Parts: sequence; C-alpha cells; structure tokens
Amino acid sequence: MSRKRTALALGMAAAGVLSVASATATATAVPRPVAGSTTVTPAGHSFQAALSGKATLKAGAVTVTCTVSVTTGAVPAAPGNQNPAGPVSSPITPPTYSSCTASLPGVTPTVTTSGAWSVSMQYGSPVTATMTVPAGGLVLQTSGLANCTVTAAPSGPANVSGTWANGAPPSLTFTNATVPVTVTGGFGCPTSATTSTFNAVYKITDTTDPAQQITVGP
Repeated sequence: MSRKRTALALGMAAAGVLSVASATATATAVPRPVAGSTTVTPAGHSFQAALSGKATLKAGAVTVTCTVSVTTGAVPAAPGNQNPAGPVSSPITPPTYSSCTASLPGVTPTVTTSGAWSVSMQYGSPVTATMTVPAGGLVLQTSGLANCTVTAAPSGPANVSGTWANGAPPSLTFTNATVPVTVTGGFGCPTSATTSTFNAVYKITDTTDPAQQITVGP
C-alpha cells in the first residue's frame, strides 16, 4: 500500500474511533440531578449561630485558631422559607471572630469581617449548607514577627460548603472547606497561597422561641 493510502486509512480509522468515543460518551452521559424541595422552619424566626469548640483558617503553613465566633440571622417569612426545587437562603450578619491565636510564635492575629453574608440550606442526605462570603468580606491580619494580610474572596463572592444536622440544638459544620484567598506581607507570610481551608462547628439557637429548633426538611 502506498504511503498516501496508508495515511488516508489511518486518518479514517482515527476518525472512526473518535466518532465511536463521542457516541459512547453521549449515550452514557448522566444528567445532573434536579435539586429537591427545601423547607426551613419555623418561618420568620430569628436565630444565632455560636461556635462550638474552635474555628481554624489555614493558609499555607500558617494556621489561625479562634475560639469565639458568632453570627445571627432569620429564617425567611412564609412562603419564602420554602423552595420546591432548590435551597432556601437567609442573610446573616458578618460572623465575628475573637480569642484567636496563630501557629507562628510571636504572631498576633486579628480577624475582621464585613459586607453582605448569607447561608443557604438544601434538604438532602445530608442536608447541605453553603455560606457565601462577599468580596473581601473577611480579612485576617497578623502582627509581630510576621506582618501578613489574608483576604478571603478577593475577586468576588465565594461559596463555602458545609453540612447541616437537625437536632437539639441543630449544627452547621464546615470540614476542610476551601476558601479563595490572597496573601500579602513579608518574611513568614504564605504569599504563594491562593486558597485556605476552614474548619468550624456552629450550634444554632432559635432566639425568637428558644423552646423550638430551627429545622431543615423537604
């Protein structure tokens, strides 16, 4: 067979393989599941989320640990507390963080928050929770032997994934959740870090009626 015919045959064979692969991929593609319904109760009730244990924010080799963190919000009034095909979202106050320490000796961290924060709940197994941090909504600064500034969500709002557990009290948990960051500063600052990991568990209290529990259902 001539070189020209051989090349033509190989090209047709390759095209055939690509066609089969494409057809197979199309045939076996699985559509994304449609989000189910979500209902958060009691409708219109205010709540407080208080840190249980400690919260950690790790960027590069630097870890900041805080033992006090609080935020407040409210379940949307009916019918906004129900969504037949997706999550229910609530605005929350910027969480406060205090009693913080750094993994670097001789370094004192300070965390400030601002902007429009929110949390949304999607019923499922487990119930998923998403906390939205506004652009630049959390800034961590260290002073002492290392002067660093860590800015969360530097380019726009960022979603932090967690889980919700109904109970008495219910809890909101973030486990190694990824948060985009930028880091500036001098010696000892993790300036190459572009993400941070966040760990925290919050216990939720119904502040409108402490005898009731905020509950996420279908």
